[in-house]
Amino acid sequence: MALKIRLARGGAKKRPYYRIVVADSRMPRDGRYIERVGVYNPMLAKDDPNRVQLVEDRIKHWMSVGAKPSDRVARFLGRAEIMPMPAIPEQTKQHLPKAKAQERMSEAEEAAPAEQDSAEADAAAPAE
Repeated sequence: MALKIRLARGGAKKRPYYRIVVADSRMPRDGRYIERVGVYNPMLAKDDPNRVQLVEDRIKHWMSVGAKPSDRVARFLGRAEIMPMPAIPEQTKQHLPKAKAQERMSEAEEAAPAEQDSAEADAAAPAE
């Protein structure tokens, strides 16, 4: 049985509230879980101590048994110094413009210095 420590969503529409649970990885996100090991309330301020509450000894127990935390829970555990802070992956190419847009931008950058050079040459020429 593959165990995961992950978030299970609760709360009302537009008012999320999450339980941090240990569950079988094959169960649905909000479905049956084995044990609740904390809560996360994203509606509270980031510096509020009640934003993330963890039951550290139970989390350590489940991790020793083989449970793997999800990415978000791993960050919570890293901040609580229960485990080392996970490495943040480098950004993908999704945030960049498409290939043709990049070509147009590079052509515009190449043309811009040439226009500046010709404008400087016109300004340096003696006036009649």
